[in-house]
Amino acid sequence: MYARAGEYTRAVVDLYEYQGKELFRRYGIPVSEGRLATTPEQARAAATELGGPVVVKAQVLTGGRGKAGGIKLAASPEEAEARAREILGLDIRGHVVRRLWIERASEIAKEYYLSIAFDRGEKKPLLMLTTEGGVDIEEVAETKPEALSRLHVDVLEGFQPYQGRRLVYGAGIEDVSEQKQVLAILGKLYEAFVGCDAMLCEINPLIVTPEGEVKALDSKFTVDDNSLYKHPEIAEMRDLSAADPQEALARERGVTYVKLDGEVGILGNGAGLVMSTLDVIALAGGRPANFCDLGGGGDAEGVVSALEVITGDPQVRSIFFNIFGGITRCDEVARGILAALERMPIDHPIVVRLDGTNAEEGRRILAEAAPENLHVEPTMLEAARKAVALAA
Repeated sequence: MYARAGEYTRAVVDLYEYQGKELFRRYGIPVSEGRLATTPEQARAAATELGGPVVVKAQVLTGGRGKAGGIKLAASPEEAEARAREILGLDIRGHVVRRLWIERASEIAKEYYLSIAFDRGEKKPLLMLTTEGGVDIEEVAETKPEALSRLHVDVLEGFQPYQGRRLVYGAGIEDVSEQKQVLAILGKLYEAFVGCDAMLCEINPLIVTPEGEVKALDSKFTVDDNSLYKHPEIAEMRDLSAADPQEALARERGVTYVKLDGEVGILGNGAGLVMSTLDVIALAGGRPANFCDLGGGGDAEGVVSALEVITGDPQVRSIFFNIFGGITRCDEVARGILAALERMPIDHPIVVRLDGTNAEEGRRILAEAAPENLHVEPTMLEAARKAVALAA
């Protein structure tokens, strides 16, 4: 089912690798030296300044850079410029490369994986460590689950050294020097996780050099959007241009919206109701196109803003209004929907379910207006089935 608690009401900010490494550096986690570049000429200058072989790395908010040709080794500044020309403008899973991280190349003897993620089910940070680094953690969990060491941290107790030792021994790290370095990085990574209100701090790979130094070769850093008022420096890191166009428009309109991959546009009042609606659409055999919470009101202005966002998605084939009238009266919502449709003509079939305060009056108002593309259903399941059928 779609509606896992908090998954759509909690927005996050994904940071680029170089931004995550800057935060790592602030907390004392060792990383390789690098420079940001947005042109081939800047890439050449960065490689000259760093000296020696460098790695030219595409900065995109998605995985799979290496397989897509977004990470390339350069032995000289001239080669760094050439590699930059090849990578800039590359489309990696729908993300166009506009930034590069030019990093001093590192020799790798071993690759580990280390992460801290917020486990919503347990409501605790989850630490994971494995010596099978450099690949997707899902692959390790599926093919070699015994190689993955994991434990939860009680947020009231905080991360304790004994937990780090348990994690390191469980992962099978035997070298004493590596153990000490990984333990130190574990403590600092937890400090970064808590200090930045992060939802995910991932290092893949966490490498060991031939000289025995352990350091972060990559960074995946995700921060809770609701905490940005406490972290203005992180808020400034957010790349609004990289956001989904519908989500960017929703932010401008003050609408709570998350893009999904289905055909039925969803609009409800209240996050819990909307999450239930996603499940009911799936139960009816359809796929939700979005999560969209109208909030407590149902005035025409709010409905127009939400509809502008939802109909901007070319995948949407039908729209499902699911409204429960508590403090909000259903007759007010019905008038808001009609007023919005007068201001913004919509060709999509629209299904409305009203329940709660003044629901009968709201349904009567919609029935009397009777727009050709508007269908009123008495229950959430019947409305969901209708919306799915109209989207087929």
